[in-house]
Amino acid sequence: MLLDQPAWQSRFFSNGWVSGEGGDAAVVEPATGSQIGRVGIAGPGDVTAAARAAAAAQASWAALPHPERAAVLRRAGDLWQENAGEVRDWIVRESGAVPPKGDFEIGVAAQECYEAAALPSRPYGELLPSLDGRLSMSRRVPAGVVGVISPFNFPLVLSIRSVAPALALGNAVLLKPDPRTAVSGGLLLAAVFARAGLPDGLLHVLPGGAEVGEAVIADPRVRVVSFTGSTRAGRRVGEVAAAHLTRVHLELGGNSALVVLDDADLDRAISAGAWGSFNHQGQICMTTGRHLVHESLYDEYVERLAKKADALRLGPVIDAGQRDKIHGLVTGSVDKGARLAAGGTFTGLFYRPTVLADVTPDMPAYAEEVFGPVAPVARFGSLDEAAALAAGTEYGLSLGVITRDVTKGLALADRVPTGIVHINDQTVNDEANVPFGGVGASGTGARFGGAAANVEAFTETRWVTVRGDVPQYPF
Repeated sequence: MLLDQPAWQSRFFSNGWVSGEGGDAAVVEPATGSQIGRVGIAGPGDVTAAARAAAAAQASWAALPHPERAAVLRRAGDLWQENAGEVRDWIVRESGAVPPKGDFEIGVAAQECYEAAALPSRPYGELLPSLDGRLSMSRRVPAGVVGVISPFNFPLVLSIRSVAPALALGNAVLLKPDPRTAVSGGLLLAAVFARAGLPDGLLHVLPGGAEVGEAVIADPRVRVVSFTGSTRAGRRVGEVAAAHLTRVHLELGGNSALVVLDDADLDRAISAGAWGSFNHQGQICMTTGRHLVHESLYDEYVERLAKKADALRLGPVIDAGQRDKIHGLVTGSVDKGARLAAGGTFTGLFYRPTVLADVTPDMPAYAEEVFGPVAPVARFGSLDEAAALAAGTEYGLSLGVITRDVTKGLALADRVPTGIVHINDQTVNDEANVPFGGVGASGTGARFGGAAANVEAFTETRWVTVRGDVPQYPF
């Protein structure tokens, strides 16, 4: 087993399994409300100690021959697959997921490690022209200590996609997972990398609340922070980072549109729309938050999407607070005139897949990120109206366009500020080797995935010159 029960219970990982200033907290299974373990909770003092140890260990790690760092990442990738049963069980029980979602996270985690394993052997600079008779070059060097703050919804993927490349590029990492998913988003990573041969002191897993996250950002040894979470929390992260001159990468919320044009294959469009809104109970930053459907297809689309929603069985949302937020947005929209075509009810944490018809931009479920299994559907008549509706949000993460005319779909996408575009697909897509990120209230651009994005995110650029002799100056 990756996690030996007596070793980690009521502890976290920082140079071994340790108790923290914050005591411990229950690991709760959302589907049943049962306690399935206890995890240690860190405090600001634990962050300081971890940062100190990480800074001390980082230089030796960065100085290792690049094949040695790559080998650790490759071995970690193998370990995710070799221990898939245990990892899947934790993801399913801790995050309220179905088993295929757990398998998806495991596959991505392995691929993230394999992609990261290729980073240490990449060229780390370039020669630059110089007028001054010298060798001039830019060189990428490790940032040093990287802070990673990850959320609950895809806990393994949204931790490993920063942890793996940061380590591969020669950094040490402080990882603060959401305390609701501290095992699958944190402790499992510690166990995998320890078994993969990562030297001591390079990865610290520090579950805790906002005060722990702020301590990570504020510590002077932490030079880069990679944050994934809500836009509200991201604004606060940005404020703290600015006060301490800490470089921060923000991957935030979304309210992504799926635009169904008048020539769309309706069967495929409805299937894609249902997946985009209801996958993992809508608790995905890229979830299809707005269905924009041409008026000629609108009535049939709503009717058939509602039937599909009524037939689905889904898991629980993460906790009662999230459930109540979802329900408030749904009822607030109905109060303003939206028609409840499906769902709108819940039992415990199980919120029924919901379709809201006749939605307008001033309704809460249309204007805000719901982060739940809710599909608001609005109609449009022209391409200009579709573009205006799709672009009429502060968010800019993902966009889907369903059409038989790919050129028309691309032209429409060019009119919508967004970090990701999918023609003839829904909005929820990700791969380890692609640049990922949003614009506007969805974040600070593509700082995850793809070699170029990862290198930019977790290294600093240094200018280096070399001369054969010291020049003679006029002083």
